[in-house]
Amino acid sequence: MERRRKPGRPRTSAADRAEQLRQAKRRQRAARREPRFAAALGAFLDESVVDVRAWPALRELAWNRKDRWIPAQEALALYERNWRFVDERRLDPAEAKLIEQLKTRYGGGAIPERGVQRP
Repeated sequence: MERRRKPGRPRTSAADRAEQLRQAKRRQRAARREPRFAAALGAFLDESVVDVRAWPALRELAWNRKDRWIPAQEALALYERNWRFVDERRLDPAEAKLIEQLKTRYGGGAIPERGVQRP
């Protein structure tokens, strides 16, 4: 008598699903104990997401959003779409640096260089 196989994905491990999850959690806990993990995660998050509340001009542009953290590429798109509403004279130097970093990383071209007069 031939054994019927269950439909779905083929098994890639001899362990059942619950055991696979336990093993994955153990590996995650071990990784979190590594000192380099926290530093690497922090660097990744600094490059990948932006805290809307930390940047005054971005906070004004994102007034209708409820999320505190947005993807960095989305933050640049928000700056580019609404640049006409940003008062460059009141722009914090740290926020100007953030915008330059975002432009460099994601290739934004819709924001003029700092100090260039608007038409």
